Amino acid sequence: MAHFARVAGGIVQDIMVAEQGFIDNYVCDKPGKWIQTSYNTRGGIHYDPNTGQPSEDQSKALRKNYAGRGHTYDKRLDAFYAPQPYPSWTLNETTCLWEAPVEQPSDPGDGSIWRWNETEQQWDLIS
Repeated sequence: MAHFARVAGGIVQDIMVAEQGFIDNYVCDKPGKWIQTSYNTRGGIHYDPNTGQPSEDQSKALRKNYAGRGHTYDKRLDAFYAPQPYPSWTLNETTCLWEAPVEQPSDPGDGSIWRWNETEQQWDLIS
């Protein structure tokens, strides 16, 4: 079984788990094209589902990221990516992940998290 995204107008409409043969013969009245996506691919790297570590066989990495409803499929890059989270963030075309204009500081290790502040263009520490 594999994961497939139904794409219409460059936007992911649905995700389905199915055999390739079913997709090849799938007939419905919904417009769009079914494109395979990998649940274990993030930032162009395939991760072993058992260990969470990068797989030895990177040929399993498909289309940069796992597709989600509302994500974009970029035919030129043959990649899926999420909607832009903030106007100041740019798309890294190598990983197809969005990047803030300022690198996120390291984890403080105390359970706090960082949140992007678009107005100030900085990361704020949240306790």
